Amino acid sequence: MRRSLLGRLIAFGLAACALASCGLNVQAPDLFLLTRTGQGGTLTLEVNDSGTIRCNRGSAHQISSARLITARDLADNLATDAQNNLHLSVRTGSIYSFRIRLQQGTITFSDRDTAGHPNLAQAALFATEAAQQVCGLAG
Repeated sequence: MRRSLLGRLIAFGLAACALASCGLNVQAPDLFLLTRTGQGGTLTLEVNDSGTIRCNRGSAHQISSARLITARDLADNLATDAQNNLHLSVRTGSIYSFRIRLQQGTITFSDRDTAGHPNLAQAALFATEAAQQVCGLAG
């Protein structure tokens, strides 16, 4: 009986090791894809829930826990607007236009729209800070 139990434990251990090493390769979902166009060219930020950002389709950069929490909050705060496919036309005097694609839908707005929409202002600020501090771009 003892040998049977020991055999089962060894078999279970080997199966667990095989499963762990087989590389299930589960990938975290993207939180959002932010595209900013305007002065200075186009900026794209692909933010993943694993804690990475891809800047302008380049390689992934690790981000701090604080920035990941900010990105998650931003995605949550924009979910309703995305579900409603909020589209604010570019206003005269705008410097930047934004397009944010989330799982729920897409939002478009300009920098002139941020004064009346705190969540859009948060998105614009996130783009600037991530461009400068994570991507090493001018902003």
